[in-house]
Amino acid sequence: MEDHTATGISARPAPALREYVDSYVGFDLRRLPAGVHRGPPSRALTAVVSLSDPLEVAAGVDDGSPVGRFGGVAGGLMCRSVAIHHDGRQQGVQIALTPLGARALYGVPAAALAHRLVPLDELLGVVAVELVERLRSARTWAARFAVLDEVLLRVVGPVRGVRPEVAEAWRRLVAARGCVRVGAVAADLGWSRRHLTERFRGEVGLSPKTVARVLRFEHAHGLAAARDPLPWGEVAAASGYADQAHLVRDWREFTGRSPTAWRRGEVLLGAG
Repeated sequence: MEDHTATGISARPAPALREYVDSYVGFDLRRLPAGVHRGPPSRALTAVVSLSDPLEVAAGVDDGSPVGRFGGVAGGLMCRSVAIHHDGRQQGVQIALTPLGARALYGVPAAALAHRLVPLDELLGVVAVELVERLRSARTWAARFAVLDEVLLRVVGPVRGVRPEVAEAWRRLVAARGCVRVGAVAADLGWSRRHLTERFRGEVGLSPKTVARVLRFEHAHGLAAARDPLPWGEVAAASGYADQAHLVRDWREFTGRSPTAWRRGEVLLGAG
């Protein structure tokens, strides 16, 4: 039996935040072999606050991206895994924002953060300092999640400048888990595919086609990370891939590893 613990605790934000924040996750990893965790692409703009040592994170895996040290860090949408270096232990809180959440909480479009990692205090100022201190002082996950609700409800502001067609295109892509034709979505909205792509990328930071690929991968990743995962061919079919080879190509592009190598190398969080 492996001598390590990997615990994840998730929670929903306060109702008034749910248009902007999908979830909170507290994680506590201990006694692991030192190495690099590959944080996979997803629909979320992820912010992380460390509850111990600063996070050592790079915006890409095995591509020469510089490693930064952060007490709190915010990222935009990505189409490659983030490299999280660790010495065998990590404890922190992860916040999953929607694209609208970038405008409501940070005051910038999600596109301003795409493919980037930014110190949280550059976006939230002294509020980020308060958030880190209060999260580290709290002694339970419930108390930490309550701190997040209190602080983010205080910060959240009005969302302006987002075209309703872009918001609707995002909603449809997420609802279909990426299994929808971008041209059909554009036609339903009364726009050309090219116009939708330009407007969408300008707000979100990725094209609708790329977001659809990330959403299919995210669905597959969730199935593959389950306690009793399906065979890879069934994961591919359930996630909308044409075949297993298509899944493997996307998996390599997004994680830098084949699906089987990823499964051998990753520590997957269990409930606790």
